[in-house]
Amino acid sequence: MNPLLESQLLTNRRHFFGKAATGLGIPALAHLLTSNAPASEDQILEAAKDIAPKAKRVIYLFQNGAPSHLELFDEKPKLTKLHGEKVPDSYMEGKRFSTMSAAADKRRLLAPVEPFQKHGESGATVSAFMPYTAKIADELCFIKSMHTEQVNHAPAINFFLSGFQLPSRPTLGSWLSYGLGSMNENLPTFVVMTSVTKDTSCGQIFYDSYWSSGFLPSHHQGVKLRAGASPVLYLNNPKGVSPALRRQMLDGIASLNESKYAAVGDPEIQTRIAQYEMAYRMQTSVPELADISGESKSTLDLYGPQVHEPGTFARNCLLARRLLERGTRYVQLMHAGWDQHNSLTTELYNQCRDTDQPSAGLVQDLKQRGLLDDTLVIWGGEFGRTPFLQGDINNRPRWGRDHHPYAFTIWMAGGGVKPGMTYGESDDIGFNVAKDPVHIHDFQATLLHLLGIDHEKLTYKFQGRHYRLTDVHGHVVRPILA
Repeated sequence: MNPLLESQLLTNRRHFFGKAATGLGIPALAHLLTSNAPASEDQILEAAKDIAPKAKRVIYLFQNGAPSHLELFDEKPKLTKLHGEKVPDSYMEGKRFSTMSAAADKRRLLAPVEPFQKHGESGATVSAFMPYTAKIADELCFIKSMHTEQVNHAPAINFFLSGFQLPSRPTLGSWLSYGLGSMNENLPTFVVMTSVTKDTSCGQIFYDSYWSSGFLPSHHQGVKLRAGASPVLYLNNPKGVSPALRRQMLDGIASLNESKYAAVGDPEIQTRIAQYEMAYRMQTSVPELADISGESKSTLDLYGPQVHEPGTFARNCLLARRLLERGTRYVQLMHAGWDQHNSLTTELYNQCRDTDQPSAGLVQDLKQRGLLDDTLVIWGGEFGRTPFLQGDINNRPRWGRDHHPYAFTIWMAGGGVKPGMTYGESDDIGFNVAKDPVHIHDFQATLLHLLGIDHEKLTYKFQGRHYRLTDVHGHVVRPILA
């Protein structure tokens, strides 16, 4: 007898009702799964954008290496008074520092190198290191109570930009690209430029993870613009390849990719198609962007003499403004050289010379063009510097400060933040936050809020979990909102 027929004939009563129950249960289960199905990506994005945005665009002037808040913005008269004395043990209990602090000269307190003055109607304290920033103090919102959990550069930068210390998560620009989309199909939504002060001994490595899209589709990744004749690698056609031939080739590749996508459904294939098309359009848009010959002398003077040198922070600040005008949503300028372990009295002057005027000039340029109201400008590093000396107190040319995550300063301008205010305080020697602490996740939540995004609702499902930029933390810092 046929074994299948035999099995059917021998089915007993228990097996019959068991199979019948399963059959009836499948439609019921399908109905339950459908009615409780997770929200689609479009639904998630729509739900996240339920806040009236104050800003449309962001320029993040990220200062790799950690500027010293105690030299630049956070005046502490007690440091001057106690210069050379050992840090009280009560400040050090339970604190973690980099291994380089072991070389500190008995952790003696160090007075600021340059004097501070109050500036503008707001009375903001800015040191002599930053004369141009001092002139725009009434445009800025200083946050002097930032704190983080990381004590070394790469983890701290990853944490600031992606909400996680390891290089595996989407960064700020990628989240904004995912959440808000593009404003110009001829330019990337997220652009990165890097620079470093000449002849510095404390430059930082620019890791690709600082503009990574992580587990988001790769078309949300930052596009790095380089200095020189070819700002984007592999963008130009090879010799002998005309635009028409390039167009024909791309159409053929797109057709093959569409066929492959129809067969396997891999979303990265659609990303590849989009990136080929973007590269084709950028062959025209990027050279026009990089040509600053049409800028007026008065505009160029705002950014300082280095604006004429490709690859400098000043030139990148000008290009950032030009990108915003053309519809790029998020520009991340990363400038290295702030890691003054033994060069506060030497290289810090060069670092401020290269970044102070361009940063202030950018804010002024945006304001006079009517762009500052809906553009958020952020200036700051990954942590601060210690109130105590790293080095020999009797060797002034080699004074330095170590990494300090427990209190530091950033500033923001435009884009819905209150101008001419200072939020938060560090203690009497700039060691710990004394008032209104702002954690990295709070900063990220506030940034998203200013752009009209609820940080708790902007999520992406990966490996069975809904991730967000702020992880499971973060509160909007409402007192700084205009």
